[in-house]
Amino acid sequence: MSRIGNNPIEIPEGVEINVQGSHVSVKGPKGTLERDINENLIVTIEDKKVTVKRPNDETEMKSLHGLTRTLIANMIIGVKEEFTKELQVNGVGYRVQKQGNDLNLVLGYSHNIVYKAPQGISFDVPNPNTIIVKGIDKELVGQTAAEIRTKRLPEVYGGKGIKYSYEVIRRKEGKTGKK
Repeated sequence: MSRIGNNPIEIPEGVEINVQGSHVSVKGPKGTLERDINENLIVTIEDKKVTVKRPNDETEMKSLHGLTRTLIANMIIGVKEEFTKELQVNGVGYRVQKQGNDLNLVLGYSHNIVYKAPQGISFDVPNPNTIIVKGIDKELVGQTAAEIRTKRLPEVYGGKGIKYSYEVIRRKEGKTGKK
C-alpha cells in the first residue's frame, strides 16, 4: 500500500489540469507544465482532486505510483507558486552580478564566468553574495542551482565557494607545523 500514491491532490483555484492518456498538462497563473507519465498508471480528476491509481502490485508499479503522484503535485505547486533555491557565495573578492537574464560570477579564477539562464528560470541577486534561482519546474530549479554550485564548490579549509543557504560546511583545521 502506497501512502503517498494513495493521497489525492487538491486542485487550487486558477489551476487547470488536462490528462490525455499518459500525458499530463497543468496550467496556472505562473505558466504551463507538461509531462509524460507511465502509460500503465491511471490518473483521474474528480471533484477538484487528482488521484493516481496503479493497475497491479508489482514492484515497479508500486515505486512509480508514489513518484507519479509527487511529480503531479509538484507541477500543481509550481504553476500556482514558484520554487526557489538560494545560494550563498563566500570568499574574499567573490561576487555575483546579474546581466540581463544571465549571471556574471567572479569566483577567483583568471576570468569571469557567465552563466546563461535556461528557459523558464530567472535569477534574483539581492546582494553581491546571494543568488536566488526561481522557476515553476522544481526539477529544473534544483538542477540549475546544482550547476551554479559546481562552478566553485565549497571547500572545507578556507570556507570559500558557493553553497546552498541551508548547507553547513564543516570546517577542517589546517596543518599545524609540529616537528
